[in-house]
Amino acid sequence: MTSPKTTRRLLAAGASAALLAGGLFAGAPAAAAPNSDRANFAADCAGRGIPASKISIQLFSYFGWQRQVGIEPILAELQEIGYQNVEPFGASAEGRTAPEFRQLLKQYGLKAPTSHGSTAEATFPTTLEAAKDLGQKYTGSGGFASPGIGTYENVLATAETMNRLGELSVKNGTGKLFGHNHQSEFTTQYADPETGEMKSAWQILVENTDPRYVTFQLDVFWAADAGVDVVSLIEQYGDRIELLHIKDGDLNGDARGIPGNVGQGDIDWAPILRAAQGSVKYYVVERDGAPNDRDFAAESFEFLTCFTF
Repeated sequence: MTSPKTTRRLLAAGASAALLAGGLFAGAPAAAAPNSDRANFAADCAGRGIPASKISIQLFSYFGWQRQVGIEPILAELQEIGYQNVEPFGASAEGRTAPEFRQLLKQYGLKAPTSHGSTAEATFPTTLEAAKDLGQKYTGSGGFASPGIGTYENVLATAETMNRLGELSVKNGTGKLFGHNHQSEFTTQYADPETGEMKSAWQILVENTDPRYVTFQLDVFWAADAGVDVVSLIEQYGDRIELLHIKDGDLNGDARGIPGNVGQGDIDWAPILRAAQGSVKYYVVERDGAPNDRDFAAESFEFLTCFTF
C-alpha cells in the first residue's frame, strides 16, 4: 500500500510534470512581467483545493535568493506561478517606503494582507502607519510580543500586550494582531494556578487574549514538530486561528524538523485543511531557507490549489 507521504509526493510530481510540459519552468527567472498571462496550474484545479485568492507566501523563504537577485525577479516568478498574495518581512522592501513597496507589489499583481513586522509597543504607531500604507488586513510578527513566555507571569503580560496592540490595529483599520508560533510556545508549559492543569504557553495566550483584537497564525509544521495534534488543535481553537503557515518537511522527533516543499513531507494535509475550512482566511506557505529557485513556491502552490481534501 502506498503511504500518504508517498502519495503526496506523487501528486506534487505529477503537477510539476504537467507544468513542465506547458513550459512554465523553462528558462531563467522572469524579468518584470506586469502583463504576464499568469500561466499557472490553478485554473485547471479550480474548485478542488484552496482558492488562489487565499494562498500567500512568506517572503523570508526566499531571503537567500533575494540577496542574490533582488526582490523584483522573485515577485515576477511568484506572479507567473499564480500567487496573488505575499507575506513580507523587514528586508523584503529593500529600503522602499510602504507606499512604494505596495506599488511594486501591484505591478506584479500581488497584495500583502499580512506581514511579519515589529510588535515593539513604543514604535507600534509607526508600524501601524506602514501597515495601513501597505494595505494589510492583519498585523503581527514572526513570534510574539514582549515580554515573552519565559515565566507564567510573562505569558500573561504578553497576552495583555497583544490585547493592547490588537485593539490599536483594529481601530487603525489594519485588522487583528496575530502571533506566530515555533515549537517553544507548545513545549513551554505552566501549571494553571487555579486548577493545577498543565497548559502550554500557546494555550494560555489564547485563553487570555481578546478575540476581537487578537488571532493566531498557526505554523503547522512547528506545532507538529512539538508533538501537537494539529487537527485537534484547530478543531478546539479554530475560531482563534485565522492564519495558517503552511509548512511541510521531515519531522525528527526530539530533534528539530527539516522543512521542505509543501505536500512532500510528513504532514498529513487532508484532515488539517478540512478542519481549517470556515475559519482560516489565508494559507501562507513557507520554507525556511528555501533553495534559490522557483521550485518550492511552484510545487507548494500547485499542491494547495490541486489537492482534493
